[in-house]
Amino acid sequence: METKQFEIQSAASSIAWTGKKVTGAHNGTIGIKEGTVTIEGGELKGAKLLIDTTSIKILDITDPETNAQFAGHLASEDFFAIESFPTAVFEITSAIPQTATTYHIGGVLTIKGISHPVEFDAEVNRTADQLNASGKLIIDRTKYDMKFRSGNFFQNLGDTLIYNDFELEVNITAKAA
Repeated sequence: METKQFEIQSAASSIAWTGKKVTGAHNGTIGIKEGTVTIEGGELKGAKLLIDTTSIKILDITDPETNAQFAGHLASEDFFAIESFPTAVFEITSAIPQTATTYHIGGVLTIKGISHPVEFDAEVNRTADQLNASGKLIIDRTKYDMKFRSGNFFQNLGDTLIYNDFELEVNITAKAA
């Protein structure tokens, strides 16, 4: 059974995030530093992505001062604590084929040194030399010690409440190693 490694192309790959609150939502991007995808016998068997938390950007706030203030808050201990944890890691532990190009993915996401299992569906297309994969994860930020304005931990937040779940839309392009 042939095993083939694909190297993730950081510049051609992306993670878009969306965080929601009572009064709306914010969105942005976060970069993938590096990673690999393993194909065995023609099927997805594993992957490991190193996510660059220092690259987090906010796209929906156009005022430079407000954007910088929000980015600083996301970098702080309230959220990603990027000085202590400049990377997050996602590792696939299972990939169950659903169709010829769709998999149910099981994996472990580590943010701020805290690891939890995650599951989601992903679309995976590949040729001999290139692999493209995409999927959407829903993550409960409070599991990773991001409790700021969470209704689970604070009372009477009113319209300042931030919902616990945030979305990650992952799009990967990888080249055969």
